[in-house]
Amino acid sequence: MKIAVLGAGSIGGWLAASLARSGAAVSLAARGSTLAALRTRGLRVLHGTQESTFRLPAAPASELGPQDLVVLAVKAHDLPAALGELRALIGSHTTVVAAMNGLPWWFFHDFPGPLANVALESVDPGGRLAALIAPTQVIGAVVHASACRLEPGRIQVKAVDRIILGATSGHVSASLTWLVESLSGAGVPTQESRQIRLDVWAKLWGNMNMGPLSALTRATTGRLLDDPQVHALCLKMMTEMAACGARLGLDCELDPLERIAITRKLGDFRTSMLQDLESGAALEYGPLLGAVVEVAQRLAVPAPYCEAVLGLIRQLAISSDAQRSAALAPAV
Repeated sequence: MKIAVLGAGSIGGWLAASLARSGAAVSLAARGSTLAALRTRGLRVLHGTQESTFRLPAAPASELGPQDLVVLAVKAHDLPAALGELRALIGSHTTVVAAMNGLPWWFFHDFPGPLANVALESVDPGGRLAALIAPTQVIGAVVHASACRLEPGRIQVKAVDRIILGATSGHVSASLTWLVESLSGAGVPTQESRQIRLDVWAKLWGNMNMGPLSALTRATTGRLLDDPQVHALCLKMMTEMAACGARLGLDCELDPLERIAITRKLGDFRTSMLQDLESGAALEYGPLLGAVVEVAQRLAVPAPYCEAVLGLIRQLAISSDAQRSAALAPAV
């Protein structure tokens, strides 16, 4: 089986290393400084006090060609820029594992209810992803883990809870079974789900607030949740999203406090959005909080707290983008 990982950052690198540890033949689709680092020093994964190096084939996607399985681990807001690379890796037989945060482009395809077959502009502008990847080719992935990129080609895994995998149809395929067994065999707690949309929704319920609030405050998750006022704001935002879930038939069977307890289980960490802010990368707020607000607006569900935080994080992103552009501009 030919396998490629597109997005050799924190989660993509960890999954590539895990699959390689299970004996799978994995390639890394990369470019720029990441490609140079992978070819020179290999993929380095620090977990606890132990660092392992994986010498995996690394090349631009155009050189790797169509794969049997593609692990898609780029930031959701970076997907439009990665469409060319994705096209090079996908054939009619390719299975795509969407290991990303936020609501994925396939979420409402053939999903009964008021938003059946709706394409969210905050997730898939113009529906280009939906046109490229058929939902039947997708395995949804929900990653409950904390990892960060220390430098190109070198990542640190801080905490691992579990990975949930499931086909959008709810059916079990040979690719899904193989993937669950391979990751489990590599020591990654992995479970198969027949309700992957609910799992995706439950994950989003926990990070659509923590990501933006951590970026706005430059605070770790522990600091945020230990602050009574911020904790209360998190609960208000989660209540608004839960009202949307009730309209969609997505009942997480947890109350907000129980969902927050899952976040605490991962420890006191810097969210990926905070890491992006600190590194000068674009902020991934659209597919997370932007998607929640768009869903609420389409359902006519009041969401004033989510809308207010979305406005704030949008302004922070604009300021951050302007600073990055100024830093890159040639001196006069």
